[in-house]
Amino acid sequence: MSPPDAHAGPVLTADWAPVATPAGEFRLAPVHPERDLAMISRWMNDPVVAAFWELAGDESVTARHLAPQLDGDSHSTPCLGVLSGTPMSYWELYRADLDRLARHYPARPYDMGVHLLIGDGRHRGRGTGTTLLRAVAGLVLDHIPLCTRVVAEPDVRNLPSVSAFLSAGFRFSAEIELPEKRAALMIRDRAHRTRP
Repeated sequence: MSPPDAHAGPVLTADWAPVATPAGEFRLAPVHPERDLAMISRWMNDPVVAAFWELAGDESVTARHLAPQLDGDSHSTPCLGVLSGTPMSYWELYRADLDRLARHYPARPYDMGVHLLIGDGRHRGRGTGTTLLRAVAGLVLDHIPLCTRVVAEPDVRNLPSVSAFLSAGFRFSAEIELPEKRAALMIRDRAHRTRP
């Protein structure tokens, strides 16, 4: 895959091969609203997810969130995380250096950001998030050669998420004040990469 250019829209993940993880074979699949909207909306309405994503409501709420990403008006790609053949998580991979987040930290060209939620509650609190974060960071670093680090900004109150990022090889860089939350800026450098 070619690296995204400076005016890049979404990251193309369709050609990324599945990876073997301790939790099972994992792959990222592009979101298709006609197939995936009801499931993603159901996940957004899970109280654990809704507390941090703030997208609870009917399917139109989720559709409005996805639309700019799917229409190419964004530098973000929405994906399903598919573990052993079953969709169980939602991911957004985005150019952090082109995002509003870049105003809150010393961004580098081609910094890639990640948002995620574990939609299937059976996979929460069991280390699956850590395993998948490690895998996704590896995929990003493997397929986007100009990217030297993967960043994330979980809400500081979301201790399970912060812990998963730390356990996946991300380092805590700073607390940053964003319009919607106080966030923990997490960074995983290419130099410190370990394979899943």
